[in-house]
Amino acid sequence: MRRRPLDLRRPARRRSNGSSVWLWMVGAGLGVSVLLLLVLLCREKLSSRAAPPSVAQNFDRSNTSEGMNITGDVLCPYSCTRQMMDQISIAKAFVVVVSEGSSNAQFAAELSAQIQKSQALLTAASAILIIAECETAIRDMALLLHKAQQFHYDSATLIMKMKGQFQSLDEVMKSEAEKSSKYEQIAAEELPKGLFCLSIRLTIQWFTNSNLKRDLSGGRQITEKLRDNSLYHYCVFSDNILAVSVVVNSTTMNSDYPDKVVFHLVTDEVNYAPMRAWFSMNNFRGATIEVQMVEDFSWLNVSYLPVQKQLQNFNFSETGDNNRTPNKLSMLKHLRFYIPEVYPALEKITFLDDDVVVQRDLSELFSINLNGNVMGAVDTCRETFHGFHRYLNYSHPLIRAHFDPDACGWAFGMNVFDLREWRRRNVTEVYHYWQERNANHTLWKLGTLPPGLLTFHGLVENLDAEWHVLGLGHTDVDPSQVENGAVLHYNGRRKPWMKNGMDQYKGLWEKYVDYSHPMLQQCFMRGHSKERLM
Repeated sequence: MRRRPLDLRRPARRRSNGSSVWLWMVGAGLGVSVLLLLVLLCREKLSSRAAPPSVAQNFDRSNTSEGMNITGDVLCPYSCTRQMMDQISIAKAFVVVVSEGSSNAQFAAELSAQIQKSQALLTAASAILIIAECETAIRDMALLLHKAQQFHYDSATLIMKMKGQFQSLDEVMKSEAEKSSKYEQIAAEELPKGLFCLSIRLTIQWFTNSNLKRDLSGGRQITEKLRDNSLYHYCVFSDNILAVSVVVNSTTMNSDYPDKVVFHLVTDEVNYAPMRAWFSMNNFRGATIEVQMVEDFSWLNVSYLPVQKQLQNFNFSETGDNNRTPNKLSMLKHLRFYIPEVYPALEKITFLDDDVVVQRDLSELFSINLNGNVMGAVDTCRETFHGFHRYLNYSHPLIRAHFDPDACGWAFGMNVFDLREWRRRNVTEVYHYWQERNANHTLWKLGTLPPGLLTFHGLVENLDAEWHVLGLGHTDVDPSQVENGAVLHYNGRRKPWMKNGMDQYKGLWEKYVDYSHPMLQQCFMRGHSKERLM
């Protein structure tokens, strides 16, 4: 056999000697020693974490004669005050769990007593807490908490119990919020004493002063103005005398042609006499004013009006609706859907709510081109309440099939109507259609805006936002919008004539109230200082 060349042969295996083995054993021993040292250190660290830190580790006993500032101490997670507060929170949760078991009533009492002691220590210490007392309290509480764990009140049970309590507290919170909403609503509906006083005094004047009993709409000249379509016609439906007076006064005072302004007012039977008296004894820059009573409209009956029957039979307990504003159930509110029938001779009219203030001439509204639409209104896309979904029930297939939930709504309160187009399109029948479909209140609950959104859908011409500024009765509004707005709307519960009205906007309304008027002095003045309307 041929032998490989010398350079291709495998190197000869060396035999191990004793010195190399010894070196290997020494290295291995050092490695094991280091490993054991690391394990011991790790176990010591873990055991120190598992056991609650002693008070001596956290606090310097040399300072027991000194105090600790609670304000700064509570910010530190390892401080005496912070530990006591955390222990109290945990102990309170344990007390709830332990108290449910009759066999551990004694332990629950001990735990409650220790909670009271710790709370008393924190309260009595005020700004200074003695460390020695703190150590004792923490140690005693720690022993009781440890005992609670020995009774198998584990974290899972504690969490379940606390979750149940949170749910219970959440239900209580919702109930209290509902009560608060109801009380706020009652306060908003309560007639201010000044307005009540005014109504009573005006009623007395109406029935005792024969000079006031002249017909505001009497005489050929006035009757012709009520039907003259070359004039500027406004309608207001309300039972609030002073609020209507502000609407009329602010409109006429800011009008370039007050003698061409015609106001059509409709109120109820209770307020008809005082409303007539007020507008008989006051002259609003020569404007023509008509006052009517809704009860005189004999055609507004159950057989013709679907909503009339609903208003009579509405059951709050079935619907669960908490927004029980009587105005929303009043025919004065729903009369806006019958304007062409209330004023059959008119072709164009501007509707104003009773909670608005007019800041500039509105005659331009009557020359705005509505482009074949029935109504001109300011959309509410910029507002927090803009979408159709805020007012309509989109779980109902009829709503879901016909209306986009994200469609922009618009505001009632300042709306110009083309009554000829209204009649041609028979819009009132559209309103009846939707009211009949909502007989069981499944499409919407209450109010006039939801049926208005459905009735005038596709028939609204958007107006410039400055024509109608919303929100003065419930939120802060951009000052530039308030300054430039033609009509300011106090929509919301905080009306300017109420005690809870928003103070920053009350002055804009009160500037159109003449408190020097004898009637208002009697009801709103005490001495020489002006009294608020409440």
